[in-house]
Order: sequence, then C-alpha cells, then structure tokens
Amino acid sequence: MLLWFVIIYWVISVGIGLYVGRYVHNSKDYALAGRALPLYVVTATVFATWFGSETVLGIPATFLTDGLHGVVADPFGASLCLVLVGLFFARPLYRMNLLTIGDFYRNKYGRAVEVITTLCIVLSYLGWVAAQISALGLVFNVVSSGAISEGWGKIIGASTVMVYTLYGGMLSVAITDFIQMIVILVGLLYIGHDISGLAGGVGAVVQHARDSGKFVFWPTTAVDALGFFGAWITMMLGSIPQQDVFQRISSSKDEKTAGRASVLGGVMYFGFAFVPMFLAYSATLIDPQMVASLVNSNDPKATQHILPNLVLNHAPVFAQIMFFGALLSAIKSCASATLLAPSVTFTENILKPTLKNVTDRQLLHGMRITVFCFTCLVTLFSFFTTLPIYQMVENAYKVTLVAAFVPLAAGIYWKRANTQGALMSIMFGLCTWLWMEKMNPDGACPPQLLGFAMSIFGMLIGSLTPQWYGKAQRHSHDRSSAR
Repeated sequence: MLLWFVIIYWVISVGIGLYVGRYVHNSKDYALAGRALPLYVVTATVFATWFGSETVLGIPATFLTDGLHGVVADPFGASLCLVLVGLFFARPLYRMNLLTIGDFYRNKYGRAVEVITTLCIVLSYLGWVAAQISALGLVFNVVSSGAISEGWGKIIGASTVMVYTLYGGMLSVAITDFIQMIVILVGLLYIGHDISGLAGGVGAVVQHARDSGKFVFWPTTAVDALGFFGAWITMMLGSIPQQDVFQRISSSKDEKTAGRASVLGGVMYFGFAFVPMFLAYSATLIDPQMVASLVNSNDPKATQHILPNLVLNHAPVFAQIMFFGALLSAIKSCASATLLAPSVTFTENILKPTLKNVTDRQLLHGMRITVFCFTCLVTLFSFFTTLPIYQMVENAYKVTLVAAFVPLAAGIYWKRANTQGALMSIMFGLCTWLWMEKMNPDGACPPQLLGFAMSIFGMLIGSLTPQWYGKAQRHSHDRSSAR
C-alpha cells in the first residue's frame, strides 16, 4: 500500500507540473514565472525549496551524533540567510528587473566577473542537487523494501523531477512547491503527534535530549569557535548569491512581496526544521538498538536511515503514508528548484553571450536543454560521492561564500566597489580557500573562513587603489581601434 501511494502521489505531482507548464510562453515565464506570484505562493516556494532532503534526513542524523552544535549551518545559518535576503537584498535586486543573479555581476562589474561568478554559482549546485537525488534513491529503496536499488531510485527520481522542471520551469516549480508545502506541514505534524505518543510524549523526548547534552549550542574553546563561526557563515552568507533565492524574490508580483516572502519562508523553515530532529531523536527512546547499530556503523550515510526505519518499523500504515508523502514533497521541491536555477543562469550568462542573434524562443529551448544536461551530470555525480547529505549541502556554499558574496554585497551597498575590486575579491578568496583546502583542510581556522576574509580584503584593496584594470582595458581598446 505504501509503495502504491508513493507511485500515485508521484504521478499526480508530476502531472500537475506538466499541466502548469502549458502557461509558459517565453524565457521570462520559464525563469521567473512572469514576475507575478502572490505572497503565499512565494513564501511556499521559498520554504519548500529549502526544506529538502538535508532537513528531513541530514539534519536529524547530524543532530543525533553532534547535537545542536553540529547543526549550526543548517537550520540556523540557512534560515538566517533567508531572513537577511528579505531584509537587505530582496528589494534592491527586485528593482533591477534582472533575469538571473549573473546579470547583476555583469551590469555592475562587467563580463569577466559575470562569467567567473556564474561558474562558481553553477558549480556550487552540484553537491546540493546530488544530495536530493541521493535522498530520492534512498526513499525508493526503502518504500520498495529493497526491490528498487538506490541506484535505480536515483535515476527514476531524477528523471521524473526533470520532466516537469524542464517543461514548466519556475511556474511549475512554484505551483508544485505550494502543494508540496501543504503536504510537508500536514505530514510532519501528523507523524510528530503519532511518534511522540510512542516515545512517552514531547516532554520525555526533550528531557532525554537535554540530559544527553544535545542542546549544547555555543562553542567552549577558541578553536571550536572558529569552526562554529565558519560553518555558520558558510550557509548564512554563502547561500545568498544563489540563483534559486534570486528566482523566488524576482518571481514576486512586487518588491514588498519579495522581501516579506523571504523573511516568512525563513521563519517557517527554522520552526519546522526541528520537527524531523524531534522525530529522529524519539528513535533513541523507541528503538535504541536500531539507533545504536546505525550510529556505530562504518558507513557515514547509515544514520540517514534512522528516521525512515523508525517510521516503517513502528508507525501504522497511514502514518507511514503521511511521513513519506512529506519526505517526497520536501525532496521534490528542493530538487526541482536546484535543477532549474543553475541551468537558467548558465544559459543566460554563459551560453547566450557566446551566440549571436539569439531569439527568446531559442533561449527558452536552450534553458530546457541545459536542465536535461545538468540533470544527467548531477545524477552521475551522486553515484560517485560518498559524503552524507548534510555535508554535501554544507560544502556546496563554500565556493559562493569566498567568490560571490562580497562582490554582491559591496555592489549593492558600497558606492566605491568596482570591477578591479570584484576581480581581486574573487581571486584572493578562491586562491586562499583552495590553497588551505589542499594544505590544511582540518586546521583550526576553516579554509572557507580564511577565504572569506581574503575576499573582503581583495575588494577593499582593489576598489581603493588606482584602477590598473580599467586602464589596461582602455589601452587594449585604443590599440584595437588604431589598427
């Protein structure tokens, strides 16, 4: 019965996405849903996009082993990211009427910065999308009792999500996200009520977690503080210069909606992210042997199975249906968004400028082809990575933290920011981060934190010193004109 429910739910949700895709007529509809979405839809798609496999599977697994201290990046950093976007970035970016986040870098700093930051942003999505596809493989394997392998589950899940994303773009993603948000909220609240009864009530679970030291949040040493702060800002700031965030605020009907929806989505995400943590920790009271066997396993991904196993082994069928409905909704909403975002920005900011006289219809076709190619790439990547879901998502934002955030923030709020400053910021940030990842990845100071500091330094030095870059560009142009 559970497997049939999964199949029926999957077919219906894909069908809705395909139906909505009928209303996509141009690249703006495809990328930004015509910039006409109301507050409740934008809030829903912000929430559903971030509430993915890492929230339902990755965060609870990390919380069981490391407590609140281990999940500082997500949900604490992730939810603060959305709040910061709503307060400081949504409105100024919305007023610019851009198609992609890469367009901002081109308009502010020129083609070179546009290309570099776009490639960094696209690269950052590999780990995030691979995490969703890996989770789809896990779900299909679990609900089929092993009849569908995780490998085939990845292929089935990725291909079906790709279908409606490829066809309907942001409009299909937004409408399906709205439906899936309802399923997520209802499903998690229901299963939370059901599981808490088996564990002796909410109070018993919370007290047990407190007694076990799982609520320790703040670091106790200077070394721990550096790692703690590095993980926090990786998600909090590194997630801001992302196309999926930009698409949601730019799809709003006006700038007030863009700002409010991002803040509301962040607050909702933070609140509901604790439900899966509560469910997973309940397993330590309901089935401690199962939890111990998975936590002590040599497989770093084993703890991700705790929550699905708990539901399958101890919850009635209807509760299983509610849980896996919520889980599938969370993964599908996040997967569709993270497939669409890099594909749109790669097509607009990398492919389009290299081609001449591209019509809007050709651009739309190019975006769909890129969605297909990117889906194949990340599915293949998911077969080779051995990282747990939480770590894949956290690592995804290191490159944008060191290369894209400072040029974005400075470009909006610092009048003296210029092309030379942006290029030096990117160069200093990327080189420092990559060098430290190679030489001392487990040092006291996280590599991405040093890279971020050098990115700020590069922006300051480059923007405040004489403009050698601009002079070199003009000199090259003058020589070309003389010839």
